[in-house]
Amino acid sequence: MKSYIPNLFTLLNLFSGCIGVLFATQSNFLMAAIFVFLGIFFDFFDGLLARKLRVQSELGIQLDSLADMVTSGLVPGIVMFKLLSESIGSSGESPAAGWVSDTMFIGFEFPLLPLVGLFITLASCYRLAKFNIDEEQQSYFKGLPTPANALFILSLPLLLYFQPNENIEALISNTWVLLALTAFSCYILNADVKLFALKFKGTGFSENKVRYLFIVLCVILLLALKFIAIPIIIILYIVISILDSYILNKP
Repeated sequence: MKSYIPNLFTLLNLFSGCIGVLFATQSNFLMAAIFVFLGIFFDFFDGLLARKLRVQSELGIQLDSLADMVTSGLVPGIVMFKLLSESIGSSGESPAAGWVSDTMFIGFEFPLLPLVGLFITLASCYRLAKFNIDEEQQSYFKGLPTPANALFILSLPLLLYFQPNENIEALISNTWVLLALTAFSCYILNADVKLFALKFKGTGFSENKVRYLFIVLCVILLLALKFIAIPIIIILYIVISILDSYILNKP
């Protein structure tokens, strides 16, 4: 019976992601973000419970990736699609006139350029498939994990809700900036870069110093900057991982 408990948490992750999709399609970014955060919470505990209960299974691994595909792959792709659509509508300027013009497709009318935002979903799918067959990613990740990338993308509209600022609004409503963030997101998801996992090796400081340092910095940034801290933390995670893997631990 206990073998079903982690899978239940995984399905709750998927359920949260499905609700997040519904809100994202309605441009309700706040509720979409809340359900993505909830899904990531369940995603963290399904693996933890599987290890604690010693019921890890191939089914659980596959189910986890399928749930992440919706919560951390589809939702951020839709959010970026919506942000790009709004940026085109608000700016009135076209990065590429032929790509911005509305197109009718099976009863739906939308500009073509925002479809680039869905590349995040494609890159997330590819990253999850690689993770499932890569036996090396136990103590570290290759490329940015999809939940971290989802937090990065979902933090953008949250800044507009909770910390409105002319400079931030100008950046997030800029089509070129959003396209650059999309390209960065797709790249870092599948980059051959080692990023540390938050799996503690015991409780000692020496073997977990990078993890402890990262957590302390996260707390400080969140208290000082609030939602602006989220994208900064993701970038900081990448930078610290690169320093740790390729400079500090270089033989």
